[in-house]
Amino acid sequence: MKKMRVLVMAAVVGLAVTGCGSGSGKGQTEPAVSVQETETEKSADETGDLTEAGSQAETAETSTTAVTEENGTAGYKDNFDVDSAAAQAFAEKVQAAVADRDLEALADLTAFPVYVGLPEVDGGVESREEFLNLGADQVFTPELVASVAAADLSDLSPSMAGFVLSDGGSANIIFGVSDGVLAIKGINY
Repeated sequence: MKKMRVLVMAAVVGLAVTGCGSGSGKGQTEPAVSVQETETEKSADETGDLTEAGSQAETAETSTTAVTEENGTAGYKDNFDVDSAAAQAFAEKVQAAVADRDLEALADLTAFPVYVGLPEVDGGVESREEFLNLGADQVFTPELVASVAAADLSDLSPSMAGFVLSDGGSANIIFGVSDGVLAIKGINY
């Protein structure tokens, strides 16, 4: 009977950790819970104490804020869950795409729909195709290119909106957590 309760609890913890049944499924992580289940079963069998086994499973769940998928990307809860090294690494990719005026690379780093503050756009760009149709000349304004190039990557701070990649002027790129991964969420001019 105790083993049955432990298995049920391990399954519930596994569902909570993987987020099964919520979200779109896009970019969600699925950490391996089989080790956790095995440790929980072992703990209950050795100690005969269901409370201790449940406590260990709960601790394992709460200590997993950013988990690694098989492909190595992090599954973040929100912008405050992103460590400074990960934010800086993503910002470097954005800087490189902007410096190269590589619209394809910038689109690869973007979550759609995305806000693009160009007068001709009317705010939102719904798809990658629509974004690419804007053209590099329209997206990569001299102000945006200069602002992103001069951004201090060692001083990226999270906010509810995300991370601002800018020299402090009005032209900037905002990136943050979207479906568990970092992505561009807005381009301002």
